[in-house]
Amino acid sequence: MNGRTWTLDPSRSYSLGRDPQGDMVIDDARVSWRHASIAWNGRGWVLDDHGSTNGTYVHGARVQQAELTPGTPVHLGNATDGPRLNVSAAAAQQPAVAHQAHQAQQPHQAQGHQAQQAWPGAQQAPAQHQQPQQYQQPQQAQPHQQQPFVPQQQAQPQHQQPHAGAAGAQPAGGHQGYNDRSPTTFHQIAVGRVMRIGRALDNELVVSDLQVSRHHAEFRSTGGRFEIHDLGSHNGTYVNGQPLAKSGSALLGPNDIVGVGHSTFRIVGDRLEEFVDTGEVSFSARHLTVTVDGGKQILKDVTFGVPEKSLIGVIGPSGSGKSTLLKALTGYRPANQGDVLYDNRNLYKQFAELRQRIGLVPQDDILHKELKVSTALKYAAKLRFPGDTAESERAARIDEVLRELKLDIHKDKKITALSGGQRKRVSVALELLTKPSLIFLDEPTSGLDPGMDRDVMQLLRGLADDGRTVLVVTHSVAELSLCDKLLVMAPGGSVAYFGPPDEALNFFGYQTWADVFSAFENYRDYDWAGRWKGSQHYQLYAADLDAVAPQQVAMPTPQQMMPTKAQGWGDQLWTLIRRYVSVIASDKGFMALMLMLPAVLGIVSTVIPAKFGLAPPTPPHRFNGPAGTIMLILAVGMCFSGAANSVRELIKERVIYERERATGLSRSAYLMSKVIVLGFITAIQGVIICAIGFSVRELPAEGLFMSPAVEICISVIALGFTSMMFGLVISSLVKTAEKTMPLLVMFAIVQVVFTGILFQIYDKPGLEQFAWLMPSRWAIAAAGTTLNLGKLMAPWDPEHPENTDPLWDHTAGQWTLDVLVLLVLGIACGFAVQRLLRRHEPEVMRK
Repeated sequence: MNGRTWTLDPSRSYSLGRDPQGDMVIDDARVSWRHASIAWNGRGWVLDDHGSTNGTYVHGARVQQAELTPGTPVHLGNATDGPRLNVSAAAAQQPAVAHQAHQAQQPHQAQGHQAQQAWPGAQQAPAQHQQPQQYQQPQQAQPHQQQPFVPQQQAQPQHQQPHAGAAGAQPAGGHQGYNDRSPTTFHQIAVGRVMRIGRALDNELVVSDLQVSRHHAEFRSTGGRFEIHDLGSHNGTYVNGQPLAKSGSALLGPNDIVGVGHSTFRIVGDRLEEFVDTGEVSFSARHLTVTVDGGKQILKDVTFGVPEKSLIGVIGPSGSGKSTLLKALTGYRPANQGDVLYDNRNLYKQFAELRQRIGLVPQDDILHKELKVSTALKYAAKLRFPGDTAESERAARIDEVLRELKLDIHKDKKITALSGGQRKRVSVALELLTKPSLIFLDEPTSGLDPGMDRDVMQLLRGLADDGRTVLVVTHSVAELSLCDKLLVMAPGGSVAYFGPPDEALNFFGYQTWADVFSAFENYRDYDWAGRWKGSQHYQLYAADLDAVAPQQVAMPTPQQMMPTKAQGWGDQLWTLIRRYVSVIASDKGFMALMLMLPAVLGIVSTVIPAKFGLAPPTPPHRFNGPAGTIMLILAVGMCFSGAANSVRELIKERVIYERERATGLSRSAYLMSKVIVLGFITAIQGVIICAIGFSVRELPAEGLFMSPAVEICISVIALGFTSMMFGLVISSLVKTAEKTMPLLVMFAIVQVVFTGILFQIYDKPGLEQFAWLMPSRWAIAAAGTTLNLGKLMAPWDPEHPENTDPLWDHTAGQWTLDVLVLLVLGIACGFAVQRLLRRHEPEVMRK
């Protein structure tokens, strides 16, 4: 169709779209079914967009309303090559509206329809539809017109040639990403002048962004050369996406881009151009391929691109690579091949800077449910914003986000008291604190009822309309119509469809998504990607981008990809300790259990009738055997209490840790906060056990250094600390919380065996050395030195009573050695946990 002309009557309005019953029918897949309407408002003709999927554009800008004036072309569905409306004033009130659709702009019309197989289909398909047929232009109102059938052979992908002016042909990194953008503002730079950048009002260049420090960096101009100098900023200064050393400097060339928070700067002559990332950024993936050990590809040549302010839905059956795709798009697990472009900047190459502009909401909640909404966001903001951010500034941003997501009325409620949809909103609120331009969500509607499903999807629709690009991976297909584009993944990790969601079912030739997913399962070997690449939808929505070969980009070193820390190590530690204490204090049941457990174990030990201080008199010898049994009960009880404190603490926060680690959380500060808080609780438990256990006992009159009760209590507390560290090791090893309890029981039983109380361990080659790894062995040894158990208990060899356990020698040196070894075991466990935590971090950050 070279063009059509309509003469309009001012006395009525006209509907425009693909609907055959409309007044102005435009048969183009990029135009919505009921795209817009045209009416006379008394002064001229006005086109009103009716929430179309691909939009209405005037001079390249998407608009909701457009005046149809002569000489001003209006594009539908695409800002550059979409169907164009031109107005000519044939009469004063009866202009002619011409619809032009050039063949050069729609290659699928110039080349004709491609012969193509429909999707393999339902068994009830009529026999006459079992042969290949011409692919029809999709019609949303008539999906039944395209019948599915069983394939006879696999459609092969059609190799496309690059198109002139391809959207994906722009360079991937550096300043080139801004060639199509005008600067937000610019500043004159005089020779010899210093321009300081920061959040404070006393800077020459004020950046109103909480990601920016009060005095962040400064531009220096000396001798005709320009230099950027970091002023010890918290979130870092970046040159071409790479972090500048804190308080470091770098000379700038004409093509270099400096990143500060959400702003980037470029020097052009004597002018400093500033580009502010307000959220309206494009995003695309080109030829993403992920290969795992053994050469198996779990993501195959995935290419798609989305404009700014878009909501993209990603669906597909299990095993289609959705989770792998999400990790590749966020940089958590970079693809082995291909590029991810954030506003035409290579995400992998500039991850350290761009990760600050990307939000990720995992399937599981990323907040501590025991806290109030406002409290949880307060700690999150403290960890993510620079250390010089005032409390009032953080509070203002939190209130702003809560109002935007309609959570302000729930801010004083505990997260556990919220509905599933509201909890998901809180997770989104956490990510919105730093104003990301790109937001990814993994199964946000999982487990929600249809009403909450719709609420969450409408929330995401609103986030996109407010100026963000949102990509959501979902299993729910009820609200896909809210998305601008839909990406359907096929088994094996390839693209089966990308385009408007209201045309997807007709593309597949089915009426329900259940039928589509059944076809995926029944015909897993079918070449889904090949059929997609031979379709008209591919020509419309992916061919130009797919035709551009991915550029070879040298990946930066792992150190360069590490995120900067918004707060110093000490500040992070203090924030984490306060948050952890708040979480524990809010769980009254946990606190009661932590106090009851040592009390019960201490009481149990008092049932055994014995006195610690009973020493063997002259022959015939009388030994106090129950003294060792009492210490065995106390030691094993402390082992169990210490390990029980920590065995679930890392696994239950794994999703939270992974996300916070990607935003700059210090691994060692996180671990140390656990050690300090849990260590304090364990010490209290040790005091309770000893206080109750010793309350009915007569201890020796003197100890080795101090009171015997204090010496034994120290050894018991040290045992609890080391057992707690073993619990952290278990928590960092397991994949689910359910596996922690069997391992906890096994740990406690093993400690019983290797205390040295039940049978002789010393002078047993192999067994003795293995027992050195057991915390209970050294704790009983330390208590044994104080109580002189080597003489108090009956000897293992009655013929040689002088042969006693050397670790129980009644000397101050031996007591010190036993306690030190016990602590060394705990510290060694700490280093082990530090290494094991790396497995639960974004792969791009692992050193």
